[in-house]
Amino acid sequence: MTNQQKMICMIDDSITSLTAGKEALNGDYNVITFASAIRFFEFITNFAKPDLILLDLKMPEMDGYEVIEQLKSNSETAHIPVIFLTSENDEDSEIKGFDLGACDFITKPISPPRLRKRVEVFFLLETQKQELIKYNNDLEKMVDARTQSVIELKNIVLTTMAELVEHRDPFTGNHIDRVQWYIKILLDALKAQGIYKDEIAALDENLVIYSSQLHDVGKIAINDSILLKPAKLSNDEYNEMKKHAEYGSNIIMRIKERSIDSGYLEYAMLFALYHHEKWDGSGYPHGLKGYDIPLLGRIMAIADVYDALVTVRPYKDALSHDSAVEIIRAEKAKSFDPILVDLFDGVNNEFELVSRNSVKNQYFH
Repeated sequence: MTNQQKMICMIDDSITSLTAGKEALNGDYNVITFASAIRFFEFITNFAKPDLILLDLKMPEMDGYEVIEQLKSNSETAHIPVIFLTSENDEDSEIKGFDLGACDFITKPISPPRLRKRVEVFFLLETQKQELIKYNNDLEKMVDARTQSVIELKNIVLTTMAELVEHRDPFTGNHIDRVQWYIKILLDALKAQGIYKDEIAALDENLVIYSSQLHDVGKIAINDSILLKPAKLSNDEYNEMKKHAEYGSNIIMRIKERSIDSGYLEYAMLFALYHHEKWDGSGYPHGLKGYDIPLLGRIMAIADVYDALVTVRPYKDALSHDSAVEIIRAEKAKSFDPILVDLFDGVNNEFELVSRNSVKNQYFH
């Protein structure tokens, strides 16, 4: 069939109309005519579905309205376009036809040139519509692919910076990975219990978890003599170490200023700057109190302290999980958000599982 000949089914009880329609369209299209709707339905049920239906509005046994209703009620035929053939020329008939799903009307008696042109224009528009749909789908795939590429690049940047920090501080082995798990556990619990619902709903959880890797990025600016000291720090050294929160914020801010799309660093900056603030205002660097501390800072405070307690550090042995839990409970409404401490209490067994299986997990890489 030429032009991948489209199949057109023409249904009309007038032999004159069927003959005129077939002669007008044959050659360009594969035209199959039916003098009754019953024969038409037998054909499409047992043989093939057409690309277009030319349907007479006024017929005995089953009129055009009944035919299109039956077509549209069947998922296998609902998509087939229908053009009504009618000698009627009133607005109500057209409105009813369009309401039932017709795509056009052609008046009778049939004019072969006009019929050819109307069908030609219909298929041209249909082709353009399909090409537009394909173009949009392809464009969406391209955008999705580009978006995924950007996301992967962001994650690589975050992970690489975090690994630089971890490699400089050999005493905190896999601290970053464990903290990511602790953050995920707390976020999942917050969602499940509907706590801080509005704030949690506004977060991109995956990006939050990745961004948590940079909470200690400021340690890059701490002198090795302090960062790598295998003993407890002096007061002056500790005061210098405390500056890593602001150093981290400044590092992230400088990256943001040089980046077109820097929104993904917002979470990282919140983690870096506020994870040592305390609920009672005794933390650093700004001495913020209560809800003035951003939620991500309050969440990280628990995750970071728990990991510090249950791991060996130059100045201390690792505490047991139970001891760490008791210390965090004792700091409720002092160091930590009391609501988050209660939440932690309900999921601390999951923290223990992470701390006991301290290995890099592919979920975050």
